[in-house]
Amino acid sequence: MKLCTKCILPETFPGISFNDQGLCNHCRNYRGVQVAAAQKQKYEQKFRDLLASERRASSYDILVAYSGGKDSTYTLDVLTNRYHLRVLALTFDNGFISPRAQENIRVVCGKLGVDLLIVRPNPLMLHNIFRTAADQELFSMKTLERASTICTSCIGLIKNLVLRTAIEKEIPFVGFGWSPGQAPVQASVMKTNPTLMRETLQTIYKPLHRIAGDAINPYFLAESHLSMPERFPFNVHPLAFLPYNEETIIERIKSFGWIKPDDTDPNSSNCLLNAYANHIHCQRYKFHPYVWEIANMVREGIMSREEGLEKIETPENEKMIAYSKSILHNRE
Repeated sequence: MKLCTKCILPETFPGISFNDQGLCNHCRNYRGVQVAAAQKQKYEQKFRDLLASERRASSYDILVAYSGGKDSTYTLDVLTNRYHLRVLALTFDNGFISPRAQENIRVVCGKLGVDLLIVRPNPLMLHNIFRTAADQELFSMKTLERASTICTSCIGLIKNLVLRTAIEKEIPFVGFGWSPGQAPVQASVMKTNPTLMRETLQTIYKPLHRIAGDAINPYFLAESHLSMPERFPFNVHPLAFLPYNEETIIERIKSFGWIKPDDTDPNSSNCLLNAYANHIHCQRYKFHPYVWEIANMVREGIMSREEGLEKIETPENEKMIAYSKSILHNRE
């Protein structure tokens, strides 16, 4: 299969084209590391300025979606220790959190002094959603350039639950541990609003509602939430504007008791379902669901091309695939 000679995007990636030197159109349009560095400084300062004006004595400063993985753990660290915020971590237990990741969540929150809220949905509802996502397409191709159908379903529930909780608790910021490859720096500090969320409800809520019915309603905004634009928080992705080095991050979070799981795939440090989701996506679309994220980090010099290739070319663990498949297809 033909790959870009600079990043790792394959010829099967939607909308890709190559010049005579084998460079993809995304690499040709990339503006460069120096421009990216200036943008990062700009958005960190924007975040600091908002903290000065938006923090409230009556609530937490920020609600963080906490998976127990390395990036969300590091996000908890920087929000707590770099910006000195009062953090509420929210963990969405999708039934496939690695036992090691569960222990990491408990230990890290204790070490950082972060309050933790765990939401554990009905597993039968989640299994139905994930099983359907494994068998059929639910979302637009644009969405699926960046994540598998199973992950998009899970992340859609998480993002909407986090937003709903922040609105109800009047928390002015919500934080996510997206890597620099997942979230562009231009989207690293952005206020949500009812109009945008109505569009999200169309793309995420409707497909999931067709599967699970009203059981998903507690995880999404109701009309009463949409009528309170003044309570809508700012979304913040700190890792998009902070220095990012995987080895440095792992060494840092180890000091809080975080231990790397040995039962997850190379692209996840918390979820046992990810290998199965990746496997299905690769079979269905002929490109890895993490290739866009990793290509962006290779392009920015955050990761070497060889490291990126290793992450997407390492075969998924057959035992992990079989484990997730057996759970999802056991309907008793």
